[in-house]
Amino acid sequence: MPDIKLAQQIAQTIADEIGAQPAQARAAIALLDEGASVPFIARYRKEVTGGLDDTQLRNLETRLTYLRELEDRRAAVLSSIDEQGKLTDDLRNEILGADTKSRLEDLYLPYKPKRRTRAQIAREAGLEPLADGLLADPTRDPQVFAATFVDTDKGVADTKAALEGARAILMERWGEDAALVGELRTWLGENGVIRARVAEGKEEQGAKYRDYFEHAESLAKIPSHRLLALFRARREEILFLELDPGNEAEAGHLYAEGRVAFKAGIRDAGRPGDRWLLDACRLTWRAKLHMHLLLDLFNQAREKAEAEAIAVFGDNLKDLLLAAPAGPKTVLGLDPGIRTGCKIAVVDATGKLVATDTIYPHEPRRQWDQSLHTLRQLCQKHNVELIAIGNGTASRETDKLAGEVIKALGDTRLQKVVVSEAGASVYSASEFAAKEFPDLDVSIRGAVSIARRLQDPLAELVKIEPKAIGVGQYQHDV
Repeated sequence: MPDIKLAQQIAQTIADEIGAQPAQARAAIALLDEGASVPFIARYRKEVTGGLDDTQLRNLETRLTYLRELEDRRAAVLSSIDEQGKLTDDLRNEILGADTKSRLEDLYLPYKPKRRTRAQIAREAGLEPLADGLLADPTRDPQVFAATFVDTDKGVADTKAALEGARAILMERWGEDAALVGELRTWLGENGVIRARVAEGKEEQGAKYRDYFEHAESLAKIPSHRLLALFRARREEILFLELDPGNEAEAGHLYAEGRVAFKAGIRDAGRPGDRWLLDACRLTWRAKLHMHLLLDLFNQAREKAEAEAIAVFGDNLKDLLLAAPAGPKTVLGLDPGIRTGCKIAVVDATGKLVATDTIYPHEPRRQWDQSLHTLRQLCQKHNVELIAIGNGTASRETDKLAGEVIKALGDTRLQKVVVSEAGASVYSASEFAAKEFPDLDVSIRGAVSIARRLQDPLAELVKIEPKAIGVGQYQHDV
């Protein structure tokens, strides 16, 4: 019964989010659970889902996964706390009301099994009454009060050790306050500034990241491609990344420390214990909460940036794969180059390779006339109808060369088209290309790919691993 009720709650939540009826959501969920895909359901099961479109179904699938993971984690959290004998009714209700994974983890943090911390050791040494006593009555002198807790048998050698243990207890308590952590996470996420600086001695090795050697930008507003670049540079140990609490970092730190103090009911009234308590608040933020939230927010930002990068890549790849084919025409493919020359491949109307060559119209050889002659001969000999020019280095200059060839031949049927050469070099060195053209030089294989992708982009591009088709944002990272 509980499982059925939970499934109904999930269906209701998703239905509200996608603008559908609960019955529609339940029907779609059932189909997904049976193994049906979103495209299949959108096209062939409209009568079952009441006409849910593909966008609604994709959102439903994403949220279904998230909510089920949330419920599984919620059950695990409740079980763990219950086994510890610490599950009160109020805590249970808070956990049952948590609507995000972050909120759930914040509530679980004080009860999560962990290695023996300094706070746990201090409690075992009997220092919790010292922490509670100073917090409850700041008129007490910390040094005098702590002296009564010195016990060498328990590892408390002096008043300094006693006060450090008491501080660790308070820092752990405040640092695991779910409401405080949630408030500061939201505040830091909205106001945080991601700051990058280059690692000492890595300037030359990380030259391609030079724009980020001294860089600062709002975490909430940074574009996904820039954030992924920063994370890649950090992974390569070129950059150090920090998350400052605002443009004025020190002011932000002071604000966060103030929020910790406010939550703990601490203020500076000139009492003997105020200074010590405020110092504990400062360390709670600077040594504990700030780093914890930095890692949390960086993970959230990375996941969001990766999702955006995947969406951009998908849209661009779709446009590329579905580009209108030129059809069965003889095509001369030109893979532009400067020092190594322009590679030529002629394919007939069926895509079969019929001729290859290399010309050097650009620097340093500058064999412009010889290149024109070679291209004219190939076009005439094979009745070329289209010239496909790769859009890489020297593309503009090579396009000019092709224009002069067409003008010289005076053939109104012959046209030139600049095509994307994304992934052509990867294809040329691939095992697939080696099997297709075992005796052809690697550099010429790229020209063949350029010619064929004008005839039929989809048929040619499916030979290339998707991440190697350079139409995305750091797709290799995601």
